[in-house]
Amino acid sequence: MQAKGAPSQNTPRAVLRRAITLPLLIFYGLGVTIGAGIYVLVGATAAQAGIYAPASFLVAAVVMLFSAGSFSELSGRFPQSAGEAAYVEAAFKTPSLTVLTGALLLLAGTVSAAAITVGCAGYIATLLPLPLWMIIVLSVAISGVVAAWGILESVRFAAVLTLVEVLGLVIVVTAGIWHQPTIIFALPSVFPDPSDTAALGAIALTSLVAFFAFIGFDGMVNIIEETENPARNMPLGIFITLMISTLLYFSVAAVAVLLLPLEDLSTSTAPISLLFERLTGASPLAITLIAIAATFNGIVIQTILSSRIIYGMAKVGRLPKGLALLNTRTRTPLIATVLVTASTLMFALFFPIGILAERTSQLVLVVFILINLSLLRIKWRSDPAPDGIFIAPVVVPIVGLITCIAMLAGPFIAIL
Repeated sequence: MQAKGAPSQNTPRAVLRRAITLPLLIFYGLGVTIGAGIYVLVGATAAQAGIYAPASFLVAAVVMLFSAGSFSELSGRFPQSAGEAAYVEAAFKTPSLTVLTGALLLLAGTVSAAAITVGCAGYIATLLPLPLWMIIVLSVAISGVVAAWGILESVRFAAVLTLVEVLGLVIVVTAGIWHQPTIIFALPSVFPDPSDTAALGAIALTSLVAFFAFIGFDGMVNIIEETENPARNMPLGIFITLMISTLLYFSVAAVAVLLLPLEDLSTSTAPISLLFERLTGASPLAITLIAIAATFNGIVIQTILSSRIIYGMAKVGRLPKGLALLNTRTRTPLIATVLVTASTLMFALFFPIGILAERTSQLVLVVFILINLSLLRIKWRSDPAPDGIFIAPVVVPIVGLITCIAMLAGPFIAIL
């Protein structure tokens, strides 16, 4: 007999709230992708590839495209949080490999959030005379609070910031064309001659940094349990996010390298603000505020993504069950969010942005290799797929696997 006042064993546990529509999903993907990308890394790519920096973004986009196809099919086959770990588990049935995948994702997510935090702090430091470490601590703490607020509230907040950050990039591109209309005819110069092996090598190496700018669509699958009609909306959200990001990145990078001295661009801690100021002659305050919003948005969304990975792995028993507990009011995994926030702060305080971006890209590429292998294995076994999901041709994971291996091996080959 159940004691009076005791909770019923049939009382349902709190579950994630399925509240994210396709537009919100796209804003979510764009928020984490753009916030982690062009606002932070346009200067770093220019420092490595010079005028060919825009081409490095296109190379990274192509690598992303094929892996995006694999993610789109797998998200339909296994619509659950901690998606990547779930895909590897389903393909290989090896717990140790599943845990390794989850660990790589968590490390990549927190290192990525740290890189964005350092970029965000660079913009804030141009406005506030505070020590950089203090700005980093405040940025991470506030982003952790927003991430714990609630998924619908957090994503709506992110959607507003995403609109602002996309508008900022459109303004920069428009200002560049207005400042020098002939820039459109100069676009072919950002692509090297096929015989210029030095330039091609620089693009290949820089694409590893540019790859970081596209990280985001892969994390979208980790909020699939909170997405409406995921079989339809997740693939659409992934491909639309990738398409819009590629267009914006190439356009902004082209304007930057064609209209600014490369030395100034590559050494700036606030490259988009510098670009806006040089193009318009106006105060960079507005665009700096937009850049801060963009990068802060990226921190929030990466924190959400990483906390959902912890939640998903704990839910299936790959991490302690306590990490899967949801707050009954916010229906978010608070303990997981706190752990991610603390880890992000540690990396942001002790590592420079260039190292953080490269290490994130390398970690994510290893995960992508596992994801493409997982889909190939599932297709080879001819596992039945649910009705109505996106199905990628077998060539998609094959090319995805080859391109990820090539990008990951590129720097090591260059050293040899």
